[in-house]
Amino acid sequence: MNYIDQKFPSSRFRRTRKNEKIRNLVSETSISASDFIWPVFICDGDNVEQNVPSMPGVKRRSVDRLVQAASEAFDLGIPAICLFPYTDHSLKTKDCAEAWNPDNLSNKATRAIKKAVPELIVMSDVALDPYNIDGHDGFVENGKIVNDKTVEALVKQALSQAVSGIDVIGPSDMMDGRIGAIRSALEKNGHNEVGIMSYSAKYSSSFYGPFRDAVGASGALTGDKKTYQMDIANSNEALRLVARDLKEGADMVMIKPGMPYLDICRRVKDEFGVPTFAYQVSGEYAMLSAAFENDWLDRNKIIIETLMAFKRSGCDGILTYFAPEAAKLLK
Repeated sequence: MNYIDQKFPSSRFRRTRKNEKIRNLVSETSISASDFIWPVFICDGDNVEQNVPSMPGVKRRSVDRLVQAASEAFDLGIPAICLFPYTDHSLKTKDCAEAWNPDNLSNKATRAIKKAVPELIVMSDVALDPYNIDGHDGFVENGKIVNDKTVEALVKQALSQAVSGIDVIGPSDMMDGRIGAIRSALEKNGHNEVGIMSYSAKYSSSFYGPFRDAVGASGALTGDKKTYQMDIANSNEALRLVARDLKEGADMVMIKPGMPYLDICRRVKDEFGVPTFAYQVSGEYAMLSAAFENDWLDRNKIIIETLMAFKRSGCDGILTYFAPEAAKLLK
């Protein structure tokens, strides 16, 4: 046989796919429970769990039940949770003062979790929308969301969370200058070890609807959030926002939503090489859950495949409601 003139290719990619062992050996991307941050919802009361109808399987939990769930998540290898409060309507006001109340749901949950599971990383949300009667992330004056006055309030909110023992602060408001103001306030008040994961590229997306149900914000919003959240058509702007937030003192950056914006994840990681995270948001979760419930997609395989996509795009970690379930699958 003339081996030089052979008609078959010398490179056969199937050789490294022929069994699971060799596939694992040459796999370019890995995923584990240590890559997850679990977003959780808090409600008032004792021994309470409430289903979120638009997010099948997701619950609001009272602080005591949340502590139990946090402990179970930690035992699964999940290193961090992120807290989102369901604020009673009576506590929502124009001045949003509940946002920096030392005994609001988020701060109470932080103290309880850090006492029960001290090694678990607790992350908080910094934005006014859970406390704002107008439903916006900032103060509304004469129909406009005002920036600098909002930043002053966000600083107070962040400091109250730091005092409660938070590990990482997540400003999700998208006001200009808030990272620098929060970082400066934390340093001046002795909280230099508190990290900031900035929602640097948060798009004005239609994928957030179920989340607003979960935190009780649906129906409260006047207008939209397009004057402060990013235009869904923009990519270069995301890089400018990330560069600004890093300069102002962010330790980590986040892209939100997740799967529709994997191109942004890749650009950010390639450009900056910093800890980069993405949020697999409520609409993504709800969309997949609907397909699972109708047996249109294989639940276990799709959960892992979607999370792997984030890692492949350059993300160091993912905020996902699937975190406990995925951690069990990976075990």
